[in-house]
Amino acid sequence: MISKEIPASLTTKQILELYHQMWLIRYFDEKVDEFFARGAIHGTTHLCVGQEATAAGACFVLAEEDKITSTHRGHGHCIAKGADVNRMMAELFAKETGYCKGKGGSMHIADVDRGNLGANGIVGGGIPIAVGAALTSKMKDLGYAVLCFFGDGAANEGSFHEALNLASIWKLPVVFFCENNQYGMSGPVKEMVNIENIGDRASSYGIPGRIIEGNDLFAVMEATGEAVERAKAGEGPTLIEAKTYRWKGHSKSDAKKYRTKEEEQYWRKEKDPIALLAVRIINDELATNDELEALQLQAKKQIEDAVEFAEKSPAPSLATLELDVYA
Repeated sequence: MISKEIPASLTTKQILELYHQMWLIRYFDEKVDEFFARGAIHGTTHLCVGQEATAAGACFVLAEEDKITSTHRGHGHCIAKGADVNRMMAELFAKETGYCKGKGGSMHIADVDRGNLGANGIVGGGIPIAVGAALTSKMKDLGYAVLCFFGDGAANEGSFHEALNLASIWKLPVVFFCENNQYGMSGPVKEMVNIENIGDRASSYGIPGRIIEGNDLFAVMEATGEAVERAKAGEGPTLIEAKTYRWKGHSKSDAKKYRTKEEEQYWRKEKDPIALLAVRIINDELATNDELEALQLQAKKQIEDAVEFAEKSPAPSLATLELDVYA
């Protein structure tokens, strides 16, 4: 259910910045999809079009010193945590100006200075990393929390269960955030687990579990904000399951033959997170349609500028071939 009221604690400026950020995430991944289809970018990629509210809403409530761990579908998380879209695009173009100097690609973008401990090509790979970072925070009394993004498929990995158990025992300041986009690769979630909600698994570890509408920006912010506050108060982790939907295939080679066009149209027309936010902004008279369109166009131009930056950036020289390969 979509929450009816915009939180009173948010300013109009903040809400419009979030609207702009969600368009920035969408346009980034739409542009990446276009370039992969043309063969201009190599390797593979996993797009988060349709899931913009989970990244934007969850990262908004974090303090600058808080950390995140991301996933193979992590462009939105990176942008929401403050990454430079120029450097992100350059990384996908395998250019020297990218976050990994062109050696990492789509699934390895990290920005430690901004608290992004990295995307991860291994399903569930970021979950134990998040617990390790949270343990560091607790042992050194650093005061930060860690927001750990993962998908529904990762919730069936051993790393998920081991990490939740350990974080629960030690009351670590970590928030486990499951983006349930209804499919693990080509299989529906209902065929992968024998429970209705992944969030219900929280009770097995003695921690709170929240099941929320992942396309409702404000529901995401409310649940994540409470969980982060709880974590920083020394009360331990929370498991949040955000129900959402990816518009694109699992990866660039996915023809999406396992789901119906009717299902896709329902999520696009009825549960588009950006459109839902726009309706509420207009209804609350926080901005006009023209003002929202201007923010959308601004985001689109930023991505076009990022493409130009990437295309003009130099390729890594052969002299750097063996640099930055190992920690």
